[in-house]
Amino acid sequence: MSATPESAGNAAAWTTQAERSNASALRIMRWIAVTLGRRLTRLLLHPITLYFLLAGGPAMHASVDYLRRVLGREPGWRDRYGHVHHFAATILDRVYLLRGDFDLFQIDAVGTDNLDDVLRAGRGAFLLGGHLGSFEALRAVGVQRGGASVAMLMYEQNAQLLMHMLRALAPDAVLRIIGLGRMEAMLELRDWLDAGGVAGLLADRTLLGPVPAAATGRSRTHWIDFLGQPAAFSDGPFRLAALLRRPVVFMTGLYLGGNRYQVHFVPLADFSDPVGPAGGFKRAPSDAAIEAALRCYVGLLEQHCREAPRNWFNFFDFWAGNPGPQDATHARHDSQ
Repeated sequence: MSATPESAGNAAAWTTQAERSNASALRIMRWIAVTLGRRLTRLLLHPITLYFLLAGGPAMHASVDYLRRVLGREPGWRDRYGHVHHFAATILDRVYLLRGDFDLFQIDAVGTDNLDDVLRAGRGAFLLGGHLGSFEALRAVGVQRGGASVAMLMYEQNAQLLMHMLRALAPDAVLRIIGLGRMEAMLELRDWLDAGGVAGLLADRTLLGPVPAAATGRSRTHWIDFLGQPAAFSDGPFRLAALLRRPVVFMTGLYLGGNRYQVHFVPLADFSDPVGPAGGFKRAPSDAAIEAALRCYVGLLEQHCREAPRNWFNFFDFWAGNPGPQDATHARHDSQ
């Protein structure tokens, strides 16, 4: 995660972008935020927003491209300013949310019954979000509802970057991270879910699949219509949930301005029943079932983008590499 918008040549190349924020800058940011308080520190967001708008660059070009798609018109100055300001505001609020200062915010939750129903079974669940709004708002909802145990899933390199950021922004914050790509990660994840924990994953960026090829075969990159043009989405997170036989719930924490957030939970798929009729083992979920869940996820992303367009924080060309209409359904994507 970065404290500044990133850009990349295509939807996979974001993984090679250098981390623009550094520990010293983040510690200064934390000191200012804690010393001045949220109300005064928020005043600094305006010059920061103006700087990025005036500096331009690939990230701002990507912002304009996205706004043009989601709004259906050419974005004006207010649209562009609001998009970057929303991003900066959620980065600042991350300091307070990670510190547990939940009383500073008004956080409403929609669809919590959907999550409660899944967790009541005691087998845990996958919680799939995206770079849409604030994942940290989930922490406040978890505390308000008795403290759901949430572990973030991410690749080792990204996990290390996040841990550096956490130590700088909120050194006392406790956040469980399971680093994918290690041999023991699958066992660690399975045990976490078996204990009733929630595994959170941001699934809107194309990655090398988190599921070992030997376990489930190859994950696939599907080109799915998103805001009027096919974009690349990996089904790897859904194959991981299917492998471990767990339910999947969509989550997003939309920033509504001021101190207001709205967290949404929507069921996506349930791969949790390993037993079929007459006590026999149920067949593994089909590719069609996995793709259907992925398409439902993309549809929810689009729905929430249109409802709260300033919350989309993928500052790179999300539609780059489009294979064209002749092959806009899916392409093979090797797991490694």
